[in-house]
Amino acid sequence: MLAAGTDSGIYKFVEVLHILSGVVGIGAVMLNGLYAAQAMKRPGAGGRAVSEANFAVSHIAEYVIYTIPVWGIALVGLSDKAWKFSQTWIWLSLLLYFIAMWISHAVMFPGHKRINELLAEMETSPPAAGGAPPQVVEIQELGKRQAMGGTALDVIVVLLIALMIWKPGV
Repeated sequence: MLAAGTDSGIYKFVEVLHILSGVVGIGAVMLNGLYAAQAMKRPGAGGRAVSEANFAVSHIAEYVIYTIPVWGIALVGLSDKAWKFSQTWIWLSLLLYFIAMWISHAVMFPGHKRINELLAEMETSPPAAGGAPPQVVEIQELGKRQAMGGTALDVIVVLLIALMIWKPGV
C-alpha cells in the first residue's frame, strides 16, 4: 500500500472518512434503545412504525459501519510505519470491532427483526382473553436481550474511542 505518512493529504482524507463512518454509522444506532422506548409508548401501528423505521435506518447504518475497519486498515498502511498491526491499540480495536459485529449479527439484528414481526402479528391477531397477548411476553424477553446487547455495544464504543485516543502499545 502507498505509505504517505500521517501528515499527508491522503492520510488526512482517509482519517476523515474513518471518523465520519464511525460518527454516521455508530451514531445512527447508538440511540436505538431510545427508539425502542418510544415504540413501546405507542401501542399498535404507531409503535410498530417507530420500530420499523428504526430498523430500516439501522440497516443502512450497518453498511457504513462495515467501512470503519476498511478506513482504519488503510490508515495503518498509509502511516509510513507509524502505526503497526502489532500495536495493542490497533489489534485490540480490530478484535473489539469483530466482537461488536458478532453481537450485532447474533443478537441485535435478529432480535429487532423478530420484535417487528411480533408487533405486526399483534395488530392482526384477536385480543387475548383475560391477559396480555402471547407476543408481549416474547417481546419483553427479546427486549431484555436487546438491552444487554446494546449495553455491551455501548461499552465497546467507549473502549474503541479510548483506544484511539490513548493508543496503548505505541
